[in-house]
Amino acid sequence: MSDTAAPKTASGVLANNLWHSNPIFMQVLGICSALAVTNLLVNTAIMSVGVIFVMGMTNLTVSLLKHAIPRKVRMIVQTLIIAFYVIIVDIVLRAYLPDIHEALGPYVGLIITNCIIMGRAEAFAQSNGPVLSFWDGVTSGLGYMGVLMTVALIRELFGFGSLFGFTVLPELWEPWIIMVMPPSAFFLLGIIIWIGKALMNREEAPA
Repeated sequence: MSDTAAPKTASGVLANNLWHSNPIFMQVLGICSALAVTNLLVNTAIMSVGVIFVMGMTNLTVSLLKHAIPRKVRMIVQTLIIAFYVIIVDIVLRAYLPDIHEALGPYVGLIITNCIIMGRAEAFAQSNGPVLSFWDGVTSGLGYMGVLMTVALIRELFGFGSLFGFTVLPELWEPWIIMVMPPSAFFLLGIIIWIGKALMNREEAPA
């Protein structure tokens, strides 16, 4: 479903962003972080919550300021808005979750370059009201989070034998080293995209 035909109701936006136009497996956006931070569920969850916050607040701010931003500098202003909220996330993580912040390294700052955030601000918040725009940002983030958490669950389970740091597989389990390495995220993401598009094509196929 294209953004020009995006639904204008809360339930429609939710369904669209979680499934029909999921930012990762339908639009194939923002996959750098999917490949980089999905080795552990805790790291992935924290990163995803940060993205949801930035995306929701960016959409809200852009929608509120859309008539005051000159067209010629719109993209620059949107980038500054995103950077402002990313700095907030970075400060909070540094202050309250220093271990997580260190584990995520530069990827928190790189939220600024996540094309999903800029894409939703430009495609949706620029032409819709603040409440619905905020909801669009949050639900887009949830769609992003769902895919990342799926990848992280598989990688941590088979790579470390644990979930959220708690051992769940027997001690005799031999971890799959490939699951700890970045290429595993690449292949898992490819499989998820393939499955998602296959299910979507089946839904759209005539009866």
